[in-house]
Amino acid sequence: MGKAIRSAKKTLSVFASNRFLFEELVKRDFEHKYKRTILGMAWSILSPLLTLLVMKLVFTQFFGRTTPHYTIYLFAGTIVLSFFKEATNNGMTSMISNASVLNKINVPKYLFLFSKNVSSLVNFSLTLIIFFIFCIFDSITFHWGFFLLIYPIACLVVLNLGVGMVLSAMYVFFRDTKYLYSVFLTLLTYVSAVFYRVDSFPPLVQRFFLLNPVYVYIKYIRTVVIDGMVPSLQYHALCLLYAFLAACVGALFYKRYNRKFVYYF
Repeated sequence: MGKAIRSAKKTLSVFASNRFLFEELVKRDFEHKYKRTILGMAWSILSPLLTLLVMKLVFTQFFGRTTPHYTIYLFAGTIVLSFFKEATNNGMTSMISNASVLNKINVPKYLFLFSKNVSSLVNFSLTLIIFFIFCIFDSITFHWGFFLLIYPIACLVVLNLGVGMVLSAMYVFFRDTKYLYSVFLTLLTYVSAVFYRVDSFPPLVQRFFLLNPVYVYIKYIRTVVIDGMVPSLQYHALCLLYAFLAACVGALFYKRYNRKFVYYF
């Protein structure tokens, strides 16, 4: 515990000393992403909305007839999965895309990964506002449990950082990682129950879905928003476990290969 606290203090100290660089990286990411686009940041909202529209038109007749608040059900899955995809995809290429900077300036390499995740979090936050507006139009009753949504979102942020650390380290050594991860994300889309209900499967199969952390966070949000219930303490522990494991594995990857990265840029 003491070692973990010292490590956290050291990380905070590094952020404080590189605050200006970190802020400039976040600004640069936004400018680069929306460069030469007419709508600019509006695409942060329009992209998931257009995805939602397509999925609603395609899947409503198959899965939405018996699913209450199916639009919100779809929207919750779409924004969480999109956040995970954007954060991890951008995180994967964060070091390679900044190789010229890393070869000239001695700064913590994870700053570039963190800046990508902050940009993704801002985009997700904008979409989340639209999600709540949709809830109002869909006659969803707001209650105190909505404040608990901060918990799965925080866990998801940590998960994204951990996965991003692993992917960015792998991508430095193996450029095939990008293509393999693309295939994995396609598989993840279908096993995250974005457009169908899990309760139609046998109980044993339903438990296997809990091995997917993205689905776990999607289900948490749906339980609070649509069902009006608060998940159990065990479910909270599961959310935290996935975030903790991802952060630990990611940190180990960076610590082990940190000195080797520069030779592969």
